[in-house]
Amino acid sequence: MSRIPPAPPEAYVPLYGADAPLRQQVYANAPHLVPAYQTWMSALRESSELPHRLLELLRLRVAFHNQCRSCMAIRYTSADDEGVGEDLVCSLERPMEAPDLTAAEKAALAFADRFATDHLAIDEAMFDDLRLHFSDREILDLGFQVATFVGYGRLAASLNMVDDLPQEYADVEATLSPWAQRPHYVL
Repeated sequence: MSRIPPAPPEAYVPLYGADAPLRQQVYANAPHLVPAYQTWMSALRESSELPHRLLELLRLRVAFHNQCRSCMAIRYTSADDEGVGEDLVCSLERPMEAPDLTAAEKAALAFADRFATDHLAIDEAMFDDLRLHFSDREILDLGFQVATFVGYGRLAASLNMVDDLPQEYADVEATLSPWAQRPHYVL
């Protein structure tokens, strides 16, 4: 059960609509922050110069590290349009061995893994590897994306917002992965 209950409909409907998923209903308890949150998330996604395919791969890999059930349950159609089907998502289980990921994607995923699990271990060698594939501008873009996925995903996981997800996502004792669970939401 969500650790913070959903806001009443009169709070979340004006912000997110009547069909808002649980996570948005919960976020509506802080209506003074929702517009800034929505602006940040939209601007970050729409202003990124990185491919939507890469952003979706990063988001799902970080969701695994965060064990954020609601994050793992979501798939974005913009990424699907760029070839992020379930076969590619399955590559995230062992990304460094995946033949369908590019060298740039693997470098970005290695950065995301380290950022999500041991950020102080990010070293010059990792940045040298990133620079083989990305400009400094793109590396900052990558950093902002991953930082946002780590932060918001950990917030969502700590709130335990699984009440509206299929049963397979509700077992908070089990380690889940986006490559083993089916998507629930497509946005």
